[in-house]
Amino acid sequence: MNKLHTFHIPVMGIAYTIDTPLKVSHFGIDSVISLVDDILLEKLRKFYCNKFEMPYNEISEKIEDFRAKRITSYLNLINTLAEKKFDELKNATIEKSNELKEYINMLPDSSTIKQEFKKLIASKINFGEINTWIQNNLKRGNIDVNIMTKIDKDNYLNNEKLPPEYKDAHAAVRGFAQSDLSSSLILSAGMNPRLYSYLENFNDFYPDENGKIKKKIVIKVSDYRSALIQGRFLAKKGLWVSEYRVESGLNCGGHAFATEGFLLGPILAEVKQNKEFLIQSVHEMFTKALKDKNLTVPNVIPEVKITVQGGVGTNEEHDFLLNYYNIDSVGWGSPFLLVPEATTVDQKTLELLAQAKETDLYLSGISPLGVPFNSLRGNTKDIEKMALVEKGKPGSACPKQYLVSNNDYTEKSICTASFRYQKIKIAELNEKNLQPEQYKIEYNKIVEKSCICVGLGTAALINNNIDTKIEGEGVSVCPGPNMAYYSKIISLNEMIDHIYGRTNIILRNDRPNMFVKELNIYMEYFKNLFEEAKQNFTETHEKKLKNFSTNLNDGINYYNNLFSNLKHIFESTKSKILADLDQNKITLQILNTEIETIANNLKAK
Repeated sequence: MNKLHTFHIPVMGIAYTIDTPLKVSHFGIDSVISLVDDILLEKLRKFYCNKFEMPYNEISEKIEDFRAKRITSYLNLINTLAEKKFDELKNATIEKSNELKEYINMLPDSSTIKQEFKKLIASKINFGEINTWIQNNLKRGNIDVNIMTKIDKDNYLNNEKLPPEYKDAHAAVRGFAQSDLSSSLILSAGMNPRLYSYLENFNDFYPDENGKIKKKIVIKVSDYRSALIQGRFLAKKGLWVSEYRVESGLNCGGHAFATEGFLLGPILAEVKQNKEFLIQSVHEMFTKALKDKNLTVPNVIPEVKITVQGGVGTNEEHDFLLNYYNIDSVGWGSPFLLVPEATTVDQKTLELLAQAKETDLYLSGISPLGVPFNSLRGNTKDIEKMALVEKGKPGSACPKQYLVSNNDYTEKSICTASFRYQKIKIAELNEKNLQPEQYKIEYNKIVEKSCICVGLGTAALINNNIDTKIEGEGVSVCPGPNMAYYSKIISLNEMIDHIYGRTNIILRNDRPNMFVKELNIYMEYFKNLFEEAKQNFTETHEKKLKNFSTNLNDGINYYNNLFSNLKHIFESTKSKILADLDQNKITLQILNTEIETIANNLKAK
């Protein structure tokens, strides 16, 4: 059956969508659970078992393979509870089922399911026939899961390193693979060859003769090249990528994996142009690998979807992505942080998000992974962090250790946000005898790192009145820049009506087009790269900056041509879009002149 909705709710942070399927799956909406924090998953499993009066048996750290078992148990619980809610919705009488009416009303007006249901009701046929139709046509939303492939630390037992299959991401794969779910594993943050190879061990990732796959693989990609490389890598192992999820490099929430100036529009155009080649070339490798393994070769090419997320904010943009680039689904992330019926956000953070303006949303250096991270000024985790800095005790106790990644000073990796690491780095800094201004810059880079593996999960504990003694009450949050244009707490119905153009919840009239917004962010990013390069300019800097600039310029030219030739869409904003593109082109030319001048001076020396 085809997907009912044309949007999905992507993973957000660690806690924000951790129980979203329980809230929206019965309405046919797909959403994604993060598998980073098995400690949090276990606490929530206990909470929900108590809430719904179900048996709970603790999976402690003393149990072998506890991380995978916790993940399996939590996913099975959420699946069971979501299925129960869906069954109740389907089996209620028409007169009493408000949720059934909500389900139908939420669907896009173009939905054949919606149209058929209205005809059935109008025809006044008996309830038995209507119920049969409901059972055959309504569909529950997917309970998908996300694994950041690089969050794959080694684990130890009695100071002995455990085999690779006990690494964090590997255990998370195993936890999902052994669950009851029939859904998708979304792999993000780049390719991890060892982890990808580990997927071969689980039968649910392979297709049956009809091309049906119980547990599908989705890879989050930055461009077409990344899709082709990763798709082929997995295909050679007999593993099929069912969806390529394109995400904006900078106009997104969470960690920001900037491209070298490649913009979302041109990326989607290249994916659209090459989709058939991608499918055919991957399919050849896939078929050969299955034959070599003596596994079932499907009699059809399994389904492949192209989806996109990052900065979409209006129905006009939503429909344009679907229709112009042949997108199968559009991810709506940050705005859903303001929808308590869909996500889990504590009250303080909700208020901060609703009040946030452009200057409150920034690309930070707080992530211990060393990757730029979209953050919100004034979040309670940062306040907690800075209070420790002012006391002369910077760093975190690192209670969960999911982001440990540095072994410059220790045999076992430690986290750059930890007390231990920052104490070593500050002592090292003190020996350099730097000038006060430079010392402050370097010091701030050290203490800026935040314990986000805890902070991004705390909201679920606070909202459910679960003890936070170990974690503390500081909350990190990671909205994309698009959050600035939403200024109130939103109901689920309002949000979906906004997506489908039945209402408008954006009160401001100065929101830039999503493509222009991304370009503006990339221009700012490019300026910062240039300013950093000025400190010690080399030929390598020149080459990198010129390449980045060329890609930005090509993107601007693409958009100029696109919007100049579009008919009957973006009519009310087209002139503003074109003016913004022209201004960015002028700014880029000025920057190029400065780069050329510095490069020529360097060569003349």
